[in-house]
Amino acid sequence: MQSIREFNFDGLIGPTHNYAGLSYGNIASAKHGKKSSSPQQAALQGLAKMKALADQGIGQAILPPLRRPRFEFLRELGYHGSNEQLSELFPTVDPVLLATCFSASNMWTANAATVSPSNDCSDGRLHLTAANLSSTLHRSIEHPSTSRLLNFIFADSQHFAVHPALPSQAGLRDEGAANHTRLCPLGFENQTDGLEIFVFGADPLAPNSAAPETFPARQTKLASESIARLHQLDPENTFFLQQNPTAIDAGVFHNDVISVGNQNVLLCHEYSFVDQTDQLQKIRDQFQTKFKQPLHVVEFNSGELPLPVAVTSYLFNSQLVTRPDNGMTIFSPLECKKDRSALFCLDRLIQADNPVDQVQFIDLQQSMNNGGGPACLRLRIAMTEAEIGAVHQGILLTDNLHRQLVDWVKQHYRKRLSTADLCDPALPGEVERALIDLAEIIDSPKEVLLDV
Repeated sequence: MQSIREFNFDGLIGPTHNYAGLSYGNIASAKHGKKSSSPQQAALQGLAKMKALADQGIGQAILPPLRRPRFEFLRELGYHGSNEQLSELFPTVDPVLLATCFSASNMWTANAATVSPSNDCSDGRLHLTAANLSSTLHRSIEHPSTSRLLNFIFADSQHFAVHPALPSQAGLRDEGAANHTRLCPLGFENQTDGLEIFVFGADPLAPNSAAPETFPARQTKLASESIARLHQLDPENTFFLQQNPTAIDAGVFHNDVISVGNQNVLLCHEYSFVDQTDQLQKIRDQFQTKFKQPLHVVEFNSGELPLPVAVTSYLFNSQLVTRPDNGMTIFSPLECKKDRSALFCLDRLIQADNPVDQVQFIDLQQSMNNGGGPACLRLRIAMTEAEIGAVHQGILLTDNLHRQLVDWVKQHYRKRLSTADLCDPALPGEVERALIDLAEIIDSPKEVLLDV
């Protein structure tokens, strides 16, 4: 086993960040639907979070925004003409379809793909599978562009295996790393393989299994099992847990809204999983057997943290990261600081016997209004030094790159954007010019970012 350390690949929030309320089952998205957003503020808040992690010595990279609007989507639906001609048609397009092709939801890169580090995969390569996101229309159009971007960044097939999205079928709904957790011994650099936990909401091969009644289950067991096979994972170290339907109906559309794990720490709510006591014990036992040390499981009950508060505060969507000194910091939404229950749980976590000894609050209001907290904005990728050297270097965050990106956002992003503004025929040109400039900043061919 080689030494690996984790990088957070954060989505750079795009110029068309808006509140169209497209995500059914996401309470924050529905609540803020049709309100005006600030793309500039959103992107600057995201960059500030990246800088805060980098300043603690944690590996940080960016994933560029996908080009929007996605004109190809309109053409697939029978609209004809050049990009300029389609822009003139925007006022006649159904508002939901228009918002779909302008959606900036790819900013939440926890849904971009599922990632298994090379130490876990039998062929010794790092594996990534793009998520098909087929449970929602606006996100289902992302994966072709996401796959192209991942193939550019992780182009070296000696080190990386980039898999296309699973077929976009109901039984294979896949929402990426938001339903995936990896556990291993504590260490800023780690030389072991790990336990990989996949969480699903529905099992298409067991139609009588527990299911939510109000909101849809977005991840299927068959999709999770398929990805585990593609990544060549050891079945003994791979677990498939079902998400509690009660949590889904409360607005927990992804597992990372109700549970978060990092190395030898797992935080969860009592309503995170089906058969939770037994399932967690199996994971504890395997962790102890494999690594000869205990797994720290911190579970909050509804008396401490009511389920609706877990959803609105996004406590479990915090980023839990290991610092170079082998302590852990939990980067939590500012909303947790304002809520008595969430703050109590964070205090209990810090005081308990586990490696988490710091909490840092992050202002991500623009993203939170649309239903995405700190963990939604990042894709965790643990890499060896050789793999770090093999990725496209232009996306690794440095102080200089951070300064350039802040200036770029201030130059190109609107301070206010309403859903009505999506009809502005000038907006696509603004986005294109922004991406051309971004391509130069990150040393990327402009065709990659323009998706042509």
